[in-house]
Amino acid sequence: MYYVHIVKILLNGQLGKYPPGLKYCIMKEEVQKQKNSDSVIPPSVGSIVEGKVIARDRSSLYIDLGNQGTGIIYGREFYEVKDTIKSLNIGDVVVAKIVDLENEDGYRELSLQDATKEINWQKLEEMKNNQEIIKVKISGVNKGGLLTNINNIPAFLPVSQLSPENYPRVADADKAKILKELQKFIGKTLEVKVLDLLAQENKLILSEKAKTEQTIKQILNNYKKGDVVEGKITGIADFGVFIRFPLVDEASVSSEKKDESIEGLIHISELDWQLVQNPAEVVKVGEVIKAQIIDINNNQVFLSLKSLKENPWEKIEKEYKKGDTIKGKVISFSPFGAFVEVLPKIRGLCHISEFKSQQEMEESLKVGESYNFEILLVEPKEHRMSLKLAK
Repeated sequence: MYYVHIVKILLNGQLGKYPPGLKYCIMKEEVQKQKNSDSVIPPSVGSIVEGKVIARDRSSLYIDLGNQGTGIIYGREFYEVKDTIKSLNIGDVVVAKIVDLENEDGYRELSLQDATKEINWQKLEEMKNNQEIIKVKISGVNKGGLLTNINNIPAFLPVSQLSPENYPRVADADKAKILKELQKFIGKTLEVKVLDLLAQENKLILSEKAKTEQTIKQILNNYKKGDVVEGKITGIADFGVFIRFPLVDEASVSSEKKDESIEGLIHISELDWQLVQNPAEVVKVGEVIKAQIIDINNNQVFLSLKSLKENPWEKIEKEYKKGDTIKGKVISFSPFGAFVEVLPKIRGLCHISEFKSQQEMEESLKVGESYNFEILLVEPKEHRMSLKLAK
């Protein structure tokens, strides 16, 4: 069997150039290697082995596994990686996975593709454990995030794991608008870390914001709750605005100094003492403002703009009470009532339940007009006032 086994390999276009005597010596040496392999405990199916390419033909690749015998990659396993095999030369070292210990011709059947996948997963596990930063090119999007791949393994970058700079800031969190914003990333390269490995699903979860977490943590050591910072508005969303601080000059935005700044969120409820429906009515992108840090949690910074402004509700508490009549101007309508400005920065709500229908409310009140209202409830600490149209 040994001679048949070796002759099949070595006569496959590999010994034709040698004289008969040398051919015999080479074959004898290979046969001895094959016999010696019998004294070695063979690896099991699924083992990863390494060997040198010793022969090839149109549909097979032969691998010298040393004292483990000779391996072959053929059939489906050959065609699935034929582009890779084309680049291999005699003598090249390859890593493969054993799928059959011995086929009918005496070879160990190998899979180059399975081994590559397994090694890639091992490398990705190391990348995750080492917190390694990886550059990926975005190839597609869906409503949940960005699509890419690492070493031919599909990878997903959720919207929630984008850096603050790349987070889609769209009004009303409209999914169609978010998708449109995400499509701008197709073809771009982003730096990410491996967040989670789902080997059984052959999928990776990535994070862009994770790469800056350590830097942000170091920067935040310089700040505490109550600090007042100066920064620039970098984005506006329906839930609030983003502010980058400390302020850096425009010439340094693309330099290393940008890495010394971080981005925080001013929630819509912290923009002003009055009820804010659209953050763009209070601040503009590019505007430089001062804000106060009200919380630092899990590397996220939350700030307030209104905390640096005089609280107009303190005046309300002293001058008005339930049952008083107050004049107010109708600012806008909503499905749950009419917003009424009773004092600068103070808005109350005339609830829809005070009318028979939305139509009756809009017939009784006109936006921009002033009316007398009765105070049904005033809660200065909650910044809330309930009204009804005075008779």
